[in-house]
Amino acid sequence: MKAKPFKPCRYIFAGVILLLAFSHLASAQDLPVWKPEMNANATGDWLVKPETKLAGVYKTPDNKNIILYNGLVRRSFRISPNVACYDQVNLQNGKQLIRSVKAEARITINNKAYNIGGLYGQKENAYLLPGWLDSFIANTEDFQFERYEVSPIAPIINWKSDGWWASNKDQPTGKTVSFFYHSKLKELKGITVAVHYSIYDGIPLISKWVTVDNKTASAIIIGRVVNEIMGVVEEESAVVGSTKEMLTPQSLYIENNYAFNNAMRSRLSDQTTHWLADSTYTSQVNYDYQTPCLLQVYPEKVTAVELKPRDNFTSVRTYELLLDNYDRERRGLAIRKMYRTLTPWVTANPIFMHLVSKNDDEVRTAIDQCVATGYEALILSFGSHLNMEDTSAANLKKWERLAEYAHSKNIKLGGYSLFSSRKISDSDDVVDPKTGKPGGAFFGNAPCYGSQWGLGYRDKIKKFFTATGFDIWENDGPYPGDVCASTTHPGHKNLDDSQWRQMEIQKELYHWLNQRGVYINAPDWYFMDGTNKIAIGYREVNFSLSREQQVILNRQNIYDGLWNEIPSMGWGFVPLTKYQGGGPEAILEPLSEHLDAYKALMMEYYGSGVQACYRGPRLYDTEATRQTVADVISWYKKYREILNADIIHLQRADGRDWDGIMHVNPQLKEKGLIMLYNPLKEKITRTIKVPLYYTGLSQTATFLEKGETKTEKNIDRDFTTDLTFTIGPESYTWFVVE
Repeated sequence: MKAKPFKPCRYIFAGVILLLAFSHLASAQDLPVWKPEMNANATGDWLVKPETKLAGVYKTPDNKNIILYNGLVRRSFRISPNVACYDQVNLQNGKQLIRSVKAEARITINNKAYNIGGLYGQKENAYLLPGWLDSFIANTEDFQFERYEVSPIAPIINWKSDGWWASNKDQPTGKTVSFFYHSKLKELKGITVAVHYSIYDGIPLISKWVTVDNKTASAIIIGRVVNEIMGVVEEESAVVGSTKEMLTPQSLYIENNYAFNNAMRSRLSDQTTHWLADSTYTSQVNYDYQTPCLLQVYPEKVTAVELKPRDNFTSVRTYELLLDNYDRERRGLAIRKMYRTLTPWVTANPIFMHLVSKNDDEVRTAIDQCVATGYEALILSFGSHLNMEDTSAANLKKWERLAEYAHSKNIKLGGYSLFSSRKISDSDDVVDPKTGKPGGAFFGNAPCYGSQWGLGYRDKIKKFFTATGFDIWENDGPYPGDVCASTTHPGHKNLDDSQWRQMEIQKELYHWLNQRGVYINAPDWYFMDGTNKIAIGYREVNFSLSREQQVILNRQNIYDGLWNEIPSMGWGFVPLTKYQGGGPEAILEPLSEHLDAYKALMMEYYGSGVQACYRGPRLYDTEATRQTVADVISWYKKYREILNADIIHLQRADGRDWDGIMHVNPQLKEKGLIMLYNPLKEKITRTIKVPLYYTGLSQTATFLEKGETKTEKNIDRDFTTDLTFTIGPESYTWFVVE
């Protein structure tokens, strides 16, 4: 009998198919194996002593599960017959967050919604037993798991930190696992969806985002992209109540890189986090099934974005921080640690002046005054003679020469530019979808970033910074999330994609600047995409009040503005000259005649680590004024590390008695620095309890008043100790804690 001819191509092809079919299992062989002892809770406190376990991605011995773990948080996925997250535990307190499996994401493509991953069969949604997973099935209509990849965390922005003082210049480290999916449906052939998770070293934090790769020959329309769906254990059980009335889960802090509205607070700026009711949870206490225990993350006003052939789409990126306590200070310290880890650029904190100038000579004089007092940067304020939109050769050359002069003195130079809160033209402004006419924007009339003018504005800013070598951009009224119903703007198609496309333009510009080492001040919540600093939060007309009032109000603003934020994230304001209104009692000029108030304002700002906009034509007018400013700056630089550390709130200013804050960092020689103020017109002596837990000290603490007079104290079992101090009328004192 004649043998059949050998056909190697047939066997090679079959081998490739087999390899692809089991690629996720083959990849699993390369992962470390999960060990039962890793289920143990954390034993230390990561907010006092850094967690030493590194983030990793593990497999279970049966290859059925993938586990993300870093000693502080564990998140587990069943990967067969499809991917589903069934476990998320805060290892600081052992609290389980997951009560039911959901799809890993949901994407609308060409007007039809599709689940990404997910398993079905859970009948009781109040809790989830791992033993149930083997009976769960996949839905063939959903996107199906194909493979996964594990890689080191990649920086979101390649921040150029050269030349800037910062308390952290290190990019976050950890691991990213990407789950890739395809669909068996004919109409989705050639479309790949990936769901990405990053777990970070040293912090109970996981980020999540979705990418879509269009490998087809036709454009597709991406509608709503829900990049996170999680059945979370409820915070509150109420028989009657709505999702808006009941408490949302407090063990999970959510932040996204899609936030705006000029609130200058993350929670109020967030546009994508939705706590919804879960109708599948039929055993909940609420009779109308309205308990807010279903987390979904998506931008509500983005409904149709065109994705061209061979192009890709990246969703909102969500950051999920696990909190272990209801204490406001502790929760805030965890969030502050998140910012220091994720966005190291926010820890840069240059000492800058806000110059109101009429000509170039005043700029040179101000640069010289910065040198003479120890300042590091000069920002041309609003109302100055700088116009960044003028990209004529003569204007660019003029500012290039001034930047060169500043750099020759080791001073950074920057300037102010307004985007949103102004009218450009009917053809370039945001079109109100209700009227079909310009208007209806956050600021009334405002340009559309996708208009011809908006795209030109972006290009002019890039050209200005490229040509001049400027170091700082103060962008006022940045894109605030306006939607635009225009169908003629080149940067977006229509209302459905207008917010998304304008955000893309804004983000790209901020990334571009940040990666070139340009420092960005902007009064909106773009920290995740390159903003270095926003306003700490204040009412502008208050700077028309008396100096005495401003001193108290500023300390209140500092106290209130640093619960979830680190000092370098916010700026304050000091009107050296008239601002908006007020009489001579509101300003500091002539500076030499109000030196006590000038120093008091500097000390409370620099003592908090917050830079203020000292806005006026000069920093000093006499040698005595220059020396006072230089002394404060010298003091600030001496204690800069601890003054930029997180604060513990001691007592809020109310004008009735002492108030104060304390900086803490257990990793420094100076474990703490306490700033105490007396607003009264007589001398006071007080004894207070100082909370020392977050300094890392546990037995004894040494207090050095004004860095000199030493007092050693035993620390009580509740990590506090008594401290007695005396402060003169309308004055302050400070203690270093070692």
